[in-house]
Amino acid sequence: MASSFVSQSKSFNGPEGQEDMPYLLTPGPLTTSSNVKLAMLADWGSRDIEFRHLVTNICSQLVNMANSNPSSRTPSNDELAVEEFECVLMQGAGTFAIEAGLGAFCPTGPKKKTLVVINGAYGQRAVKILQHLQRPVIALEFDEEGPVETSKVEAALEEDSDIETVFIVHCETTTGVINPLKEICQMCKAHGKTVFVDAMSSFGALELNMAEYGIDIMVSSANKCIEGVPGFGYVICRRALLEASKGKSHSISLDLYDQWNAMQKTSQFRFTPPTHVLVAFNQALREHAKEGGVLARGRRYQKNCDTLVKNMRKLGFVTLLDDEFSGPIIQTFLSPAHPNFDFETFYNGLRAHGFAIYPGKLTKRDSFRIGTIGKLDSDVFKRLIIAIELILDEMGVDSPAP
Repeated sequence: MASSFVSQSKSFNGPEGQEDMPYLLTPGPLTTSSNVKLAMLADWGSRDIEFRHLVTNICSQLVNMANSNPSSRTPSNDELAVEEFECVLMQGAGTFAIEAGLGAFCPTGPKKKTLVVINGAYGQRAVKILQHLQRPVIALEFDEEGPVETSKVEAALEEDSDIETVFIVHCETTTGVINPLKEICQMCKAHGKTVFVDAMSSFGALELNMAEYGIDIMVSSANKCIEGVPGFGYVICRRALLEASKGKSHSISLDLYDQWNAMQKTSQFRFTPPTHVLVAFNQALREHAKEGGVLARGRRYQKNCDTLVKNMRKLGFVTLLDDEFSGPIIQTFLSPAHPNFDFETFYNGLRAHGFAIYPGKLTKRDSFRIGTIGKLDSDVFKRLIIAIELILDEMGVDSPAP
């Protein structure tokens, strides 16, 4: 069935500057602006003073963004709070930065533990990393089809006084669910715990204030809501924790303290940095600020999400999550029960029309996911709906109900 779309593969209009490529409707890598791409056309020396200034500027902007109150009309940054935090850039995928943070900050035992709060694949991945590092870990699992319950996290803390660190994912892109981050973090701090947040798919579009929420460690990545390209992640953390982590890492290349210490002394990475990726990210930060920062970026993504969900439901598709639990990052739809529906055919058809989506990541029910972040607007999603109608008709699927 998919072969019937091949002849159309060059007929769509893709993103500006790459019209023959699809829109990436994923949670990252994602569609980027022409200027972000153009920034990578120049070669930069990693030891050049201009490049070192660029790296320092990136770190400063990220710390400020992580301690801002975007919805407040008062000055957004608490300067005293900002001074408590450091930003460490780490080459590689976001998971590299997560592992670096877990290796630096999670207790080694014997009577101190990390509680990992799980409602999707990325909480499970944190447990796997900690087990591989032979760090004491407790997994507190929730259903992947809903948010974490703060009361149950609190009960776990009260039951086991050896828990020192709590790891929580803000937006769990397994389903797109948004966990009640502020509520959970402030409760954990009230119990005297170190709070470690995976904000990989939320930072830059959803409100987050490390000092206000009580977050000690936050990790995100270049190729998410700030709309850069893949190649590095970053760990924003309290300086005191970073200083105390000296000699604790399990790894040479993922040693956050050594990475930070080298940058403090020389403004350079210890090993070859992803120069082009960093320059592109610097441009992405400019565009993020020009758009209006976190609130404006989040509003655009929410409009994308609303357009997608409203029209998919009109077609008969069912979302996995209730609206109150889902965010504007990625949407999970249950696969149609119709015997003619086949995900690979559906995927290839959309790809030929200029849209790349994600398969589902659920363990219980067949599904697929459509991301609403990146350099996209609601018109892209209106065109997507037209393509989906055409493909369902070609497949002979008259009802996409699960």
